[in-house]
Amino acid sequence: MQKRSLLTIFIIVFVDLLGFGLILPLLPFYAEQFNASPAVIGLLVASYAAAQLVGAPILGRLSDRFGRRPILLVSLAGTFLGFLMLGLAPSLGTLLAASLDPSRAGLASTLTLVVLFASRILDGMTGGNISVAQAYITDVTDASNRARGLGLIGAAFGLGFIIGPALGGTLSVLGFVVPAFAAAALSFVNLILVFFWLPESLTPERRSALAAQARPPFTLGAMLGALSRPRVGPLLHIRFFFGLATSMFQTIFALYAQSKLGLTAQSTGFVLTYVGVLAVLVQAVGVGWLTSRYPERWIIFASTAVLAISLLGWAFVPSVGVLLVVLAPLAAATGTLNTVISSALSKAVYPEEVGGTLGLAASLESFTRVVSPSAGGLLLQQVGAWAPGVVSALIMAWVVSFTWRRLIARPDAPLPPRVEPSVRSVEG
Repeated sequence: MQKRSLLTIFIIVFVDLLGFGLILPLLPFYAEQFNASPAVIGLLVASYAAAQLVGAPILGRLSDRFGRRPILLVSLAGTFLGFLMLGLAPSLGTLLAASLDPSRAGLASTLTLVVLFASRILDGMTGGNISVAQAYITDVTDASNRARGLGLIGAAFGLGFIIGPALGGTLSVLGFVVPAFAAAALSFVNLILVFFWLPESLTPERRSALAAQARPPFTLGAMLGALSRPRVGPLLHIRFFFGLATSMFQTIFALYAQSKLGLTAQSTGFVLTYVGVLAVLVQAVGVGWLTSRYPERWIIFASTAVLAISLLGWAFVPSVGVLLVVLAPLAAATGTLNTVISSALSKAVYPEEVGGTLGLAASLESFTRVVSPSAGGLLLQQVGAWAPGVVSALIMAWVVSFTWRRLIARPDAPLPPRVEPSVRSVEG
């Protein structure tokens, strides 16, 4: 059952990220067709993350209470509808303009952008399925092989980015709506896959056992209170600032590649495919090897240092060839951190808190994708193409220092004994 469940989750995450990868490098070019300025494009990218900021921790906590499978179904249904709206945006914008004021010039383009925003917000609100998939992995693995299991999710994530951007770039020559409809079709296939093939990891017996334990309250204050917890807090802080640095790279990369290196949408897709290949190799093979030999906190520390240096190198690359060299350690460090931080978080809380905690981590990462596109775009436009890389490197340099002080120099704090729900503290 465990092998089948792991394989199914791997396929689900792969297909989900394949759909996401289809449209990721194309969205700025798609929006430009409707007269979107760079600022509006930044807001469009950020709208998905802003919606996920709200939706991810809620979906994570709901999966703790009602099971992983039903929440995955809801999440994938929202993703399917979001991609469908994305593909239909030009038609819907034209229809709305014709019904409201057909004589007004530019109204169709404006309403199309409104539909684009609505599609990304819907997908973001329901798009917390990665954290739910991670919670599923923690249900079917133990502490000794959890990092390896979570590495499978990272590998599926990377595979999606190997095929997705390249396929999206190829399909874009037929029109930018084609990759959107392809992503919608993939999401629908995923929905069917979960419905017919994925068993629930939280069995009735396990849910009953969790129900007998004191559950953390399902409130925003309780979720944010996790930031002050002695074991969870440092990991969430690292997750946040690591996300802030890498999100600036990820969300600004298409505009950066276009403005500095003159890459097209298709070429950008191929570069991201290269990053995906490296991520798969690291997460499918490297993470399991590393975690079997070194403590997770030392892996986190080393990865933050490598990422800081790589981001600084990214700031000053003179050509595509040098960029590909710099992206190798950057992709390896990013893939390792994504997996090992999630593994460490799942071991730092009680079982009934895993989904909510991973959802909170996803929410913090989503918040960084609200801030980073605007900040990265402003730095790129007002300062120079090197500025996003330098700022990201400085952020990671601070993370290196923080990781040393809070993870390496301090022993792990024990989990507190469970107490009754009425008096249970958020400390842990």
